[in-house]
Amino acid sequence: MYKFNNVLILFGAISLAYSVNIYADDYRQITIKSGDFNLGKKASKEEIAGWHIEISHGHNLPPGEGTAADGEELFDEQCANCHGSFGEGVGRNPVLAGGEGTLKDSLKPERTVGSYWPYASTLLDYTHRAMPFNSAQSLSWDETWSLSAYVLYLNDIIEDEEFVFNAQSYHEIKMPNEDGFIRDQRPDTNNKRCMKNCKDPKSINVKTALLGYGSGAEDVVEETAVVKGHELGQKIYDATCRLCHGNGLAGAPKIEDSLTWETRLKQGIAKVHNHAINGFTGQYGVMPAKGGKADLTDDEVKAAVDFMLKDIEH
Repeated sequence: MYKFNNVLILFGAISLAYSVNIYADDYRQITIKSGDFNLGKKASKEEIAGWHIEISHGHNLPPGEGTAADGEELFDEQCANCHGSFGEGVGRNPVLAGGEGTLKDSLKPERTVGSYWPYASTLLDYTHRAMPFNSAQSLSWDETWSLSAYVLYLNDIIEDEEFVFNAQSYHEIKMPNEDGFIRDQRPDTNNKRCMKNCKDPKSINVKTALLGYGSGAEDVVEETAVVKGHELGQKIYDATCRLCHGNGLAGAPKIEDSLTWETRLKQGIAKVHNHAINGFTGQYGVMPAKGGKADLTDDEVKAAVDFMLKDIEH
């Protein structure tokens, strides 16, 4: 707790307790005695425990236990609707199992619990803290251990479905990618405020778009300034293509993913145009013909593609 003496406080149109009204630009010099601020009350151990639920590698491991066999039925009831019966993911929901060896694929690594996560503690923590999606923190610790054991079982990290997963056996679990992370030793730095050659605020238009992950959420995005020579393509992109290519949905390469675009352009721009116009099913995703908007002309689709590739040499 910090202590301040002779603190100058500026009150701005705040209605304080005890019906004391202070208006904007009013201020007063006050002296606070050393000691408590007399705001709120000291949190009890029970209240702190309600917030102190984080689990990290080897720290604050919870009570309870479970097996993959117990977790399988729970998973089918609580998780399969989004993540699939075998962790394969339904729709745009995260894939939980598989992906072994794909991290070396620079274009589309499949980051799952088994292929990417370094510690099983993250699985325990997130499952208990945020799952199921519609009723977070409703799982008991036994259920959390059981579900986590089942996900590890799906990834062949736990081989025996009767293996009892708990705080004692936790240390027997070695995640495949545990050594794939290094501690970032770089010092913390603050972003510097732009003082010259900054973007003109008048060129920024704030609008809403359906970019939320699988939830229908609306996010505020920055609308790109009109690019001369690409007016038509940019108009088509904003209306039809941005939803997928702005957010990487359904395997669509993001507009700024130059590495993926350069790889595809090795086939030639004509083939990229053709795939956009007629549709294409590839290794990483599906491109519906004309982005699903059949009333677009071939030239309009080509213009949208050219807009997305405007900063990439081809």
